[in-house]
Amino acid sequence: MLILTRKVGESIAIGDGSITVSVMEVKGRQVRLGISAPANTPIHRQEVFLKIKEANQQASSAQSVDLDALSRILQSEDPHA
Repeated sequence: MLILTRKVGESIAIGDGSITVSVMEVKGRQVRLGISAPANTPIHRQEVFLKIKEANQQASSAQSVDLDALSRILQSEDPHA
């Protein structure tokens, strides 16, 4: 992990510079960041990203019961079966 120190108004560039993260404000223990990135670059808070990732994994993991049921349905619709 790279750790940088920045002051309000200072930024860091990520990758080819198309993504920049700027420190906008510091209030006590909170830091307000501004992120500039291409429109096709998704940006999420970590906890939101983890929930999206978990939901995608659940949606893409087929249970064997589901696959068996789908197989039966497809076979019943296939006139050559």
